[in-house]
Amino acid sequence: MTVPDPGVYISPAQMYQEVRGLAEAVARIESKLDGILDDGKEARGLIADHEARIRTLEKSRWPLPTLGVLAGVAGAVTGALSLLGR
Repeated sequence: MTVPDPGVYISPAQMYQEVRGLAEAVARIESKLDGILDDGKEARGLIADHEARIRTLEKSRWPLPTLGVLAGVAGAVTGALSLLGR
């Protein structure tokens, strides 16, 4: 006859110690996640600020190509007038 395997015995003190260790690990992870979420909020604010600044720059830049076209047309007209005036 074989003796059944008694298995592994874990004392209540060992179980308590393990649960406390897990609780501390979860608390550390939670604090790190809070920090990451705070950084994400800050990054979203910075991105929104950058977007607003870029939009402002884009709005103020539209006259430059128009002025270039007008200067080109004026130069072409001046050149055509000088050719026809001879």
